[in-house]
Amino acid sequence: MNAPESETSEAAVERAVHRSTPHDSAVLHVTGRAVYIDDMVEPTGTLHLAPGFCPDMARGRIRDIDLSRVRQAPGVVAVLTAADIPGRNDWSTSIGGDPIIAENEVEFWGEVLFCVVAETRDAARRATRLALFEGEAEPPVLTAEEAKAKGLRVLDDYGYGRGDVARSFASAQRRFDGVIRNGGQEHFYLEGQVALAIPGETGDMHVYSSTQHPSEVQHCVAHMLGVPNAMVTVEVRRMGGGFGGKESQASQWACLAALGARVTGRPCKLRLDRDDDMVMTGKRHDMTTAFSVAYDSSGKILAADIDFMARCGYSADLSGGVNDRTLFHADNAYFYPNVALKSERLKTNTVTNTAFRGFGGPQGILAAERIMDTLAIVTGIDPLEIRKRNFYGPGRDVTPYGQKVEDNILPELIADLERSCDYAKRRQECRAFNSKNRILRKGIALTPIKFGIAFTLTHLNQAGALVHVYADGSVHLNHGGTEMGQGLNTKVAQVAADAFGLPLERVRITATNTSKVPNTSATAASSGSDLNGMAALAACNEIKERMVAHLVSTTNAAPESVVFADGRVSHTGGSLSFADLAKSCYEGRVQLSAAGFYSTPKIHWDRQKAEGRPFLYFAYGAACAEVTIDTMTGEMKVDRVDILHDCGRSLNPAIDIGQIEGAFVQGMGWLTTEELVWDDKGRLATHAPSTYKIPTASDVPAIFNTRLWDGDNREETIHSSKAVGEPPLMLACSVFSAIFDAVASLKPGVVPPLDAPATPESIMRAVAFMRRSEA
Repeated sequence: MNAPESETSEAAVERAVHRSTPHDSAVLHVTGRAVYIDDMVEPTGTLHLAPGFCPDMARGRIRDIDLSRVRQAPGVVAVLTAADIPGRNDWSTSIGGDPIIAENEVEFWGEVLFCVVAETRDAARRATRLALFEGEAEPPVLTAEEAKAKGLRVLDDYGYGRGDVARSFASAQRRFDGVIRNGGQEHFYLEGQVALAIPGETGDMHVYSSTQHPSEVQHCVAHMLGVPNAMVTVEVRRMGGGFGGKESQASQWACLAALGARVTGRPCKLRLDRDDDMVMTGKRHDMTTAFSVAYDSSGKILAADIDFMARCGYSADLSGGVNDRTLFHADNAYFYPNVALKSERLKTNTVTNTAFRGFGGPQGILAAERIMDTLAIVTGIDPLEIRKRNFYGPGRDVTPYGQKVEDNILPELIADLERSCDYAKRRQECRAFNSKNRILRKGIALTPIKFGIAFTLTHLNQAGALVHVYADGSVHLNHGGTEMGQGLNTKVAQVAADAFGLPLERVRITATNTSKVPNTSATAASSGSDLNGMAALAACNEIKERMVAHLVSTTNAAPESVVFADGRVSHTGGSLSFADLAKSCYEGRVQLSAAGFYSTPKIHWDRQKAEGRPFLYFAYGAACAEVTIDTMTGEMKVDRVDILHDCGRSLNPAIDIGQIEGAFVQGMGWLTTEELVWDDKGRLATHAPSTYKIPTASDVPAIFNTRLWDGDNREETIHSSKAVGEPPLMLACSVFSAIFDAVASLKPGVVPPLDAPATPESIMRAVAFMRRSEA
């Protein structure tokens, strides 16, 4: 059951929630005192690990690895191979196929074939270069198109739809076809993959891991060591960013550290070098999306047939869920009366792609927005008007997967942003500018998002929390979520402080630890605050009930009169401090500890039938972006961005605005500058900051206006808030659509073949196409 909010009037007290409270580690972050795993004081005797791979092979068979020189290198204590693994040699979170240390077969450039354990990190890394390999290399399969031609898949195709698409196309007088390609994206977290494993006295293992999913790391390490889960404890105080890259793929590096600790009996730490991290870990799935659309004279879609071809890499990893979510968001904010959606999960000899902020949703939404932009060009109708005509609405409110859109606020939200950003006037100004300039061209776009909130694997929608109230009235809080800079710990602490009516500084939140809260889900799917906030509130309310019962028994106060606020507990007979009540409860032998639990209500999903309600609610938002491109060089500048985003009743407006703006810039990077390149031998060429460009401060628009939509979540969520981690990333589609608009201005009526990321090269290819069309 969802726990009710306090009955206390907000006008009477200052609440801990709905306030712009600073991040709990903000001062530590900016002063450099925040402790990450690589900052921890290393236990005496700590050894360091470095993984080794074959530098000349992306696909093939290894006949022999000569490790004699590696073992003899200075400082080397041990060299780990697959033969050293006592249990399961697989870090997979799904169907398997992800060896911790590969044996004979190489499936991508960078696959771990051995791991050096040495006295220092430098010695370990130097030793990895001394291995000698014998084997037969085979030509790698690198693109989704090649994999499809060869029939290579990591998972079966999947799709669903409704209506009669073939009949709609046959009877429609207007239709178009198109293709859009989007690249992948490197997570580029500031803190790379890292783990420290400390062996216990009876075979136990304590692992400090930079992971979004401590329970999954616990399971993988336990299975690898061949011990019960209870013998492995995983702890996470904070991560220096995750973005999905540490949801499943942190497990391999934790397993290697734990294996080193088991073999040597000494603490072992593994921290990947940045280049190795980029080479060895997965990315956002790049996709080629083909679509056919039938429409009427007003610009409304009659039917859509959309096929997503995803490069998944060498194994399944999380590709099932990622690509399913692409289909869930292929509609974005738009109603398709007749629709066929298909996803192809293709196997290539590249690193296995994985979760990334948005979890496949951005690829689906990008395709939907390209359809809208194309529809605007072929009809000659303003792109925003086209979007509004195709919005979900009365009688047009059921998604392709059967969920009714009951909470649609987009028409009001879009109208608000359209007015506040002066869209109509600025579109006219862009047209006037373009009529006078041949080289520089401006574009503007206002795009919406509708993003479903919940794990689409239903059993993951659960969370636990542990709350202690001490005799002095201070509160200790632990929950199953992980802090990666997004402010989750701050928000959950606010929930607990508000429940007890305490100032935030009286609540101490501690490192996520599998021995305190078991069987947790990943901090992902934007559900961290929703799940862990409700679990914490349930625990707090259980303790409050006991405290109230004790107060009533000792004072004869009316239970309904008891109010926790401003650090005090008031009732009909008077009041006392929260600390005094806590002490009285302790002396009265009242339990002041509780484990809270929450599972998301209402949701269900039958994947075989492709029907149900996979999401509890939708988060909405919109962004208007204006850009200028140089048609001689392909350079692009974002001139202005206006955002209006729906967080429900925000738990912490400052943190939410920070998440919105950060997500937008990260999405802008995916769509404009971040390009992954593999050479013809399957080697990642863009494996360092020197060759891979993420957005910097100079890329952020000088005019960047962000507002929160004012409105409660209609669903019963933690204090009526909404998730904010992933949805705002898709607001950056407005930048890509604005670039498309600028290129399209070169030849009205012609659809530019612009692919993402819209790098200068991509822009110039599209410009060249338009110039040829002019001729």
